[in-house]
Amino acid sequence: MASTQRVFISGKVQHIGFRDWIVRRAHDSGVTGWVRNLRDGRVEMLVIGDGDAVTAFLDACRQGPELARIDSLEARPDTERAPKGFTKRFTA
Repeated sequence: MASTQRVFISGKVQHIGFRDWIVRRAHDSGVTGWVRNLRDGRVEMLVIGDGDAVTAFLDACRQGPELARIDSLEARPDTERAPKGFTKRFTA
């Protein structure tokens, strides 16, 4: 069953290649959506895919890459439709 989640991640997640890591991980996980930095220092994502794939992707995001520090990851259901693939967007 398909799942759509809007996700907000806080911690040390900007200026360390976190969004590029997210895009690579999303492609490997088979989820679609987008990721962008927020001016308040968080990262926002829209993640769409099979429920198990989304869960596994978010579990990986809770760990993050080596240089990241994840203080919190908040996910909530959403209805936005994502573009094909997984893209990196400009800061909002």
